[in-house]
Amino acid sequence: MTHDAVLNQLGLLPNAALLVQLDNIEKNTHGYEKIIKHILDLHESLKTSESYVALSNSEDYFKIKIDATSDVAKADAMEKINHFCEKYKIEVQKVEGKPTYYILGFAK
Repeated sequence: MTHDAVLNQLGLLPNAALLVQLDNIEKNTHGYEKIIKHILDLHESLKTSESYVALSNSEDYFKIKIDATSDVAKADAMEKINHFCEKYKIEVQKVEGKPTYYILGFAK
């Protein structure tokens, strides 16, 4: 899948800076080529839970951001994230003090 296509599916307009950032994320994410489709599927699934996948501004990883305002939507988002991690054996790292997780790639 091209970087332009990934950015478009995340709702971003490709530009030089985002393409470089995505290239760095690809290099930093263990098993990127095998899991990118699943990451994009997770992004689509999380929309109904007021959450999404995006590019991190501070680290070279995709981030999962939970913006849900209700406890039910938050719990639903966490259930989808946990299912994603278990099904595809993906490792995530919680960001301290935020409802955000970095996708590190396949668990090692």
